[in-house]
Amino acid sequence: MSNEQNPDDGRQPGHGFEPGSGGPAGALPPEAPEAPEPGPAPSPPAGSEEASGRQRLRAGLWPPRVSRAQLIVALLLFVLGLGLAIQVRSNSDNSALRGARQEDLVRILDELDNRTQRLEDEKQRLDDQRTELENSSDQAEEARKQTLEKERQLGILAGTVAAHGPGITLTISDPAGAVEADMLLDTIQELRAAGAEAIEINGVRVVANTYFSGDGGELRVDGRKVESPYEFKVIGKPQDLEPALNIPGGVVQTLEKEQATAEVTRADDIVVDALRPPKQPDYARSSPQ
Repeated sequence: MSNEQNPDDGRQPGHGFEPGSGGPAGALPPEAPEAPEPGPAPSPPAGSEEASGRQRLRAGLWPPRVSRAQLIVALLLFVLGLGLAIQVRSNSDNSALRGARQEDLVRILDELDNRTQRLEDEKQRLDDQRTELENSSDQAEEARKQTLEKERQLGILAGTVAAHGPGITLTISDPAGAVEADMLLDTIQELRAAGAEAIEINGVRVVANTYFSGDGGELRVDGRKVESPYEFKVIGKPQDLEPALNIPGGVVQTLEKEQATAEVTRADDIVVDALRPPKQPDYARSSPQ
């Protein structure tokens, strides 16, 4: 075999190619271009960032995400707070009726119902009078009748006219002379509050300007001396007058604490005939209106 190099071989001596290489033997491969270093990411506009934060806050707050357990706990806390508030308010009630007996409370309730009924009756009477005036064919005659009736009623209140009707007699015995003037005044006020229409004490007519003076055993009504026993003649509804005197802490109990006795007697017809002279007012004059 010949050792000569084939001219068609395409290879020169000493400049052969490495198998599998892309270039001449001993040559380095070309360097790859370096990748550019990553720069800072562009920041979003300030306005869009703020808007995005508000949207996230709004999304977190609304709609509220309340679980069933949280609702039950909130309801229980509300009921507990309401119960505590009611209990504190009831414990702070210092009403004098808290220690009253059941029968006393029933009696007081009956008295309040009676007062309400009296007011309703008075309202109905005034409505009837107005209707009569509006519908009467002879309004002048009807007005005259009502004027006379009103004059009679005012005369009873002023003490210038005698009166009679159902009511009670209250007799107060004071052997120790412990009853004071203010106790008699409280009795009058309690009777008036219960609907008394005419009152007489030991022959003295009680009117709007009646006053009490003196000490125990030496009492005076409108300047006139009265002595024990003090007898009250009262015209009104007996079913209202008697319970008003016997309420807890009322007139009867107060007198009993002072070693005095009070006796109440109902009657179908009480006569109050002590009169007061009519007095002309010094300054007041009737008005046409």
